[in-house]
Amino acid sequence: MNRLKDMVICRCEEVTFGQLQETAEKHQCTARELKLRTRAGMGFCGGRTCRVSVDRMIASAVKNVKMSEIPLKYQPPVRPITFGSAGEIND
Repeated sequence: MNRLKDMVICRCEEVTFGQLQETAEKHQCTARELKLRTRAGMGFCGGRTCRVSVDRMIASAVKNVKMSEIPLKYQPPVRPITFGSAGEIND
């Protein structure tokens, strides 16, 4: 069980399963509140890698919440760039 609590769910903000679970159970918060309290989904990827896990955790930890009621969305990058420009080396 300890390994599960230490599993990183949001890699960008380094938020663990245990942190999300404790926060959700303690505050009985919505997905938005959980995101604001833990910063899960607020990193560079904008929640693309952790959104599903956070949504499911909320649904199981908070009573009377359905998956369709969870308004957590993906956040696109501020300014999209090409892979070529991301890999350029500037001297």
